[in-house]
Amino acid sequence: MKALRYFGARDIQYGSTEDAALQDDRDVLVRVKHCAICGSDLHIYHGHGFSEDTGFCVGHEAVGEVVETGRAVRTLKSGDRVMISAAVGCGACPGCLMGRVHECENNALGCYGLSAALQGSQAEAVRVPAGDVNARRIPEGITDEQALMLTDALPTSWMAVRNADIKPGASVAVVGLGPIGLMAVEGCLAVGAGRVYAIDLVPERRAIAEGLGAVGVDPAEAVPFIREDTKGRMCSSVVEAVGADATIDLSLRLVGKWGTVSCLGVNQTRRFPFPMERAFASGLTFRTGTCSVPHWWQELIPMVQKGQLKPERYISHRLPLSQGAEAYAILDRREALKVVMTPE
Repeated sequence: MKALRYFGARDIQYGSTEDAALQDDRDVLVRVKHCAICGSDLHIYHGHGFSEDTGFCVGHEAVGEVVETGRAVRTLKSGDRVMISAAVGCGACPGCLMGRVHECENNALGCYGLSAALQGSQAEAVRVPAGDVNARRIPEGITDEQALMLTDALPTSWMAVRNADIKPGASVAVVGLGPIGLMAVEGCLAVGAGRVYAIDLVPERRAIAEGLGAVGVDPAEAVPFIREDTKGRMCSSVVEAVGADATIDLSLRLVGKWGTVSCLGVNQTRRFPFPMERAFASGLTFRTGTCSVPHWWQELIPMVQKGQLKPERYISHRLPLSQGAEAYAILDRREALKVVMTPE
């Protein structure tokens, strides 16, 4: 089959690889209809992978059609349109059965496309382990592109919004306006934030956030602007959607007393200089962690069906999978928001 494969820093190649196939009675084989590049895929693209493997298939966001199921699969059948959770678990323990795969009691928490251990979904087909739990039939009223956003990006942004302890009418900042950051802006407004400051270096991205009802702010001006605008109170909640040391530091400077910083960005700094003295004095809450995608589907699916959240609006590019190398490059240059690819 054809797939996008990792061969080193900034070296994503489209080519042939071994066909995806069932390996267990609970597996499901899915023919990929659409797949997307996540911002966290750029960590691998930059050579900061989670293994020393090369040649593995990348990507963890995909929707498609079931073409084969293992003998133990009960909820899915050939022909079903499905969305695939980016985060997978064993599918058998209490945590996984509740959709909280980060609590997997069998230490089977994983993600597609980080190594050869679980091949990625930017391919013509993908094997889904424990398919009854790690994939779901696409509900009525959900388009393929909306379902694609539900495989990782929208649940991750929503988890960060929920972790931010946003109260009705509160002042909230979102730092970083990639697709997930923009979805977080939309989510903050949906849960009742009174004023949302949308912070990013790129003016065009700030303009998109302003179109949602937020206040666009340049990062260099964020601290004095928000201090003046809030009369010194700063923000009661901050959502950090980049994962860089500088944006986490900025988020910690934007939060007010007894506020919460919710960090969804992937940061690989082993010893981040956390301001403990200030955090202690102000009663700061700081949350971060990976997203258990299936856990959030129950809340998010009705909101997407009703049009309360429109995650598909952040798709800026639609390309064939064969142009995947260029798709990564334009995303890396910040010339795109969400890139969706389709196998030919």
